[in-house]
Amino acid sequence: MPSKISGYKGNQKKLEMAWGYLMIAPTMLGLLILNIFPIFQTFYLSFTKTGAFGKSSFIGIQNYVDVLKDKLVMQSFINTFKYTILVVPLGVFLSLIVAVLLNSKIKGKTIYRTLFFLPVVSAPAAVAMVWRWMFNSKYGLINNFLNTIGLKGPEWLLQPNSAMIAIVIVGIWSMIGYNMIILLAGLQEISPTYYEAAEIDGAGPVTKFFSITLPLVTPTLFFVVITTLIGALQVFDVIYMMIDRKNEVIPRVQSTVMLFFTYSFERNMKGYGSAIIILLFLVILVVTFIQLKLQKKWVHY
Repeated sequence: MPSKISGYKGNQKKLEMAWGYLMIAPTMLGLLILNIFPIFQTFYLSFTKTGAFGKSSFIGIQNYVDVLKDKLVMQSFINTFKYTILVVPLGVFLSLIVAVLLNSKIKGKTIYRTLFFLPVVSAPAAVAMVWRWMFNSKYGLINNFLNTIGLKGPEWLLQPNSAMIAIVIVGIWSMIGYNMIILLAGLQEISPTYYEAAEIDGAGPVTKFFSITLPLVTPTLFFVVITTLIGALQVFDVIYMMIDRKNEVIPRVQSTVMLFFTYSFERNMKGYGSAIIILLFLVILVVTFIQLKLQKKWVHY
């Protein structure tokens, strides 16, 4: 009798494992086809040169040698780093402030959360076109507002510095809603008893934020920083849709992913473009590894 029971339990466990693997099979298949396989294919293409009719020939590390000598590629990395340095700190900071405010007892929290999350569910092309119109130097809403208060608005999308600022503004505006939702979930996991004890000790809002909220939300904040950093290094759609291809500021604002798109799909230099994106992939790996190592100094689990 005991052997039959143990055998039944063993079969039951195997059946549960089989159902578990079956449930994750679609996700694993999608990950393999859409992520893992393209990475290896891109790595292989980076050692080849694309010829006529899509044929490729193996050329070793020549693409990497040429990429490291290409001033346009180096400038695209500089542009990407500038965008990342500006977007990540400001975006995460504003997202945290908004999340803290929406976690407090204020009227209309649901409406505010919906409004802040709208950029996430809006079509990127439509969003870019609206912002492009707003930044128009002649009839854009922003310059019209500046003119009404006696200031002369710049040619936002026609000058390198102002174009980068415009792209950063749109990037931050687009990410606040998503980051806010994640941080809000982390804030709601903090037990109210900590705040009640702090109030008994006479702590004010600022003290409670820096002594309770900020330390306890660092695990969620760390996740937000990592995902925002990776997303910023891979920026493409905002720049591609806001800056015209014939615009003279393109070399000063185009990202590495945008340059990869130009070489791979517009100039049919898939090997060269693959070498560019593999270098960016390595940069993201290094930056993520450094972040994982540094988390022990500021993340409190």
